Amino acid sequence: MNTTNITRKVAIVGYNRIPFARANTAYAQVSNQEMMTAALNGLVDKYNLKGELLGEVAGGAVIKHSYDMNLIRECVMKTALDPATPACDIQQACDTGIESAVYIANKIALGQIDCGIAGGVDSISDMPIAVSEKLRKTLLKVRQAKSLGEKIKLFLKLRPKDFSPLVPRNEETQTGLSMGGHTEITAKYYKIAREDQDNLALASHLNMAKAYDEGFFNDMITPFNGLEKDNNLRPDSTIEKLAKLKPAFDKVNGTLTAGNSTPLTDGASCVLLASEEWAKERGLPILAYITFAEIAAVEYVKNQQNLLLAPLFAASRMLEKANLNLQDFDYYEIHEAFAAQVLATLKIWESPELSAELGLKKTLGAIDRNKLNVKGSSLAAAHPFAATGGRIIGVMAKLLNEKGSGRGFVSICAAGGQGVTMIIEK
Repeated sequence: MNTTNITRKVAIVGYNRIPFARANTAYAQVSNQEMMTAALNGLVDKYNLKGELLGEVAGGAVIKHSYDMNLIRECVMKTALDPATPACDIQQACDTGIESAVYIANKIALGQIDCGIAGGVDSISDMPIAVSEKLRKTLLKVRQAKSLGEKIKLFLKLRPKDFSPLVPRNEETQTGLSMGGHTEITAKYYKIAREDQDNLALASHLNMAKAYDEGFFNDMITPFNGLEKDNNLRPDSTIEKLAKLKPAFDKVNGTLTAGNSTPLTDGASCVLLASEEWAKERGLPILAYITFAEIAAVEYVKNQQNLLLAPLFAASRMLEKANLNLQDFDYYEIHEAFAAQVLATLKIWESPELSAELGLKKTLGAIDRNKLNVKGSSLAAAHPFAATGGRIIGVMAKLLNEKGSGRGFVSICAAGGQGVTMIIEK
C-alpha cells in the first residue's frame, strides 16, 4: 500500500443512471447485467472513458441470480473500458450505492488507485425464484444416482406441493415484518400523521417534475429500453389524490400507502470518483468532494420501530468527527424509502426527549426544510435498492457544482437496521 498520499482529496467527477422503472413495467424483461451495463456505458460515453484502465469498479445488487455472483466484473467486460479494469461486488441493502462509493473513495484517498466507479443496480422484475428445499435435495441426489431406476424412485417420493416455487419475500428474517410493516410501527410510535406523510410525498413529486421541466436531469440520465424519465413520477399528484389511497401495510389503522411509500423498482446508477490530479490530466470536471461518511446499525428486533433509524446514529458520529452542526449544510438529501421514516428522523432530531430516548448523545436540532430533497427524491423517482445511492450522490454533486460552493448532507436507511450518511462539499 502506498502511504505517501493518504490525505488525497476524493473528487466526484461524473454521474450517470438510467431512468428508474416500476417493477414489471418498462424493464420487465431486462436483467441486472443489462441495466448496469447501460448505466456504465452512458458514463463511459459522457466522460470519454473509452479504453481507459480504471483503478476499480465497485457496486452490486440486493437481489440477484446465482449466475450474477461476479455481476459488476461481468458488466465492466461489456463496456468500452479497458477490460483489464478490475471490479467487485458489494451488497449492503439500500446502502449499497453509498457504501460502494465509500469503498472506492477510501482507495483513492489512500493512494491505492487514482480513479474508480461506484454504482448499484436492482431488478425486482427479474427476481430469482427458488425451488422447495425437498425438491432441491432430491435433484442433487438424482444427479448422484447411478441408474434410471434409482432416479425414478427419488422422484416418486416428491409430492405436488414440493414443486411450488419459492418467491423471495421482502421482509426482515429476524422479525418476519416487511420494511413497510416496521415503518408502520415507526409511524405509530412517533405519531407521524398521514397528512404529513402525504404532503412530503406530494412535494417529492412536484419538486422532481419541476426539475425535469427545467432540464436538471438532462445530463444525468441515459435513456434505456424506451424510457426517458422515471416512470413512477406523477407530475399531476395532488393531496386529494394521495388522501384517497388505502393503507398498504396495516389495512385497518395504517397510515402508509402506495403514495407515501416507494414502490418495488428496477434501475441502475453509477458515479465516477477520482483524485484531483487524475481528473485535471484528462480535462474532466471536479463537481464536488466526498469528505466524510459514516455507517451505523441499530437493534430492531426488540424495538421494531427502530429498523430504519440507524442514520440518526451515523449522522451524530459523522458530524462530531467533522466538527459540524446539522444546520451547517446548503442541501439535504434524505432517502425517502417511506415518508414516515423521513418525518420520524426530522422529529427525533428536533426533540431532546426523543433523541435521549433513542440513545443519541445530543439533540441535533431542526433543519431548513426548504433545503431538503429540493429536486425530489425516492418517493418520486422510486427506489431500485442498490441504485439509489448513486442517484443521490449525483444529484447532490450537481447541486453543489451549480451553486459553486457549499456543503451537502446525505442520509440513507437500509434493511437490517443499518444506515449510512455522507458529507459532500464544493
